[in-house]
Amino acid sequence: MKATREAIQSLGFPADDCHDLPSSTKTFPDGAQYRVEIPSVEGPASFEAVLEACDTYDVTIHRVSQGSGIMLLTDEELKQMAQIGHREKLEVSLFVGPRGTWDITPMSWASAGKIAGLRVQGMDQLVYSIEDIKRACEAGIRSILVADEGLLWLVDALKKRGELPHDLLVKISVQMAQANPVSIRLMQEIGAGTYNVPTDLTLARLAAIRQAVDIPLDIYVEAPDDIGGFIRHYEIPEIIRVAAPVYIKFGLRNSPNIYPSGTHLEETSIRLCKERVRRARIGLDMIQRYAPALKTSVKGAAGLAVPATTPVSITDQTV
Repeated sequence: MKATREAIQSLGFPADDCHDLPSSTKTFPDGAQYRVEIPSVEGPASFEAVLEACDTYDVTIHRVSQGSGIMLLTDEELKQMAQIGHREKLEVSLFVGPRGTWDITPMSWASAGKIAGLRVQGMDQLVYSIEDIKRACEAGIRSILVADEGLLWLVDALKKRGELPHDLLVKISVQMAQANPVSIRLMQEIGAGTYNVPTDLTLARLAAIRQAVDIPLDIYVEAPDDIGGFIRHYEIPEIIRVAAPVYIKFGLRNSPNIYPSGTHLEETSIRLCKERVRRARIGLDMIQRYAPALKTSVKGAAGLAVPATTPVSITDQTV
């Protein structure tokens, strides 16, 4: 075992999980160690509800993300999401629409097939995905959320060819599920700009990942029931210390899965969004109580994929 550990270490990875919990020396471009993300913000009404709750609870956030998909927003809703994000200097990350659970395959619903749930199936779905991304970029969006390695590689290749905006940030879904330093380094190398780790990783495992990758880690400190249901509020200061730079994500325990959302679930989505911000207030109070020296960012800080000022037309290409 010693020889194996030494061989792995010689390749630039930690030899084991970092049980000594070393402090991360890495930061966001502005020197901050953490930022706040509110997930499952499914449309303009929910986005405005988040902002209202931020005023109520005196919470500064940096990113909102959405799970229903670009394809399930109307053109007007898509423009509104970009406009609100630009106005508030917040990153708006939208999920790329087509995926296994939206399709006709039963595998993703089977007990042994759940890991395939959000993978893009076949070449047609890859084409649909790129069309979804182009539409979002034309509306001004500069952050997308993916859960398929092939789509990640393809987006990176098209950015390099100038067929997608060079400043488009690719955020990796928690349901991509790579959970070790080698796998996550690979995602970084093929274009990931920020990586949402599985919800059940220990501090030692998070610290080991941070030794191997430079991109921000997105970490649920409260996870929805269907991805674990953990509430790790007391661990927030240590998570930031060992894994910075991190986006701390406030999901919501004991809440319904509303994907795909729409006007039929809008009131529920609004209520859930407001409670997520309230949970963020609780988490931020933990930081102030136990680790007030930890640094956060202001709105619009460097490295945030804030929507573009004006939409950019992207020439249609055959992919």
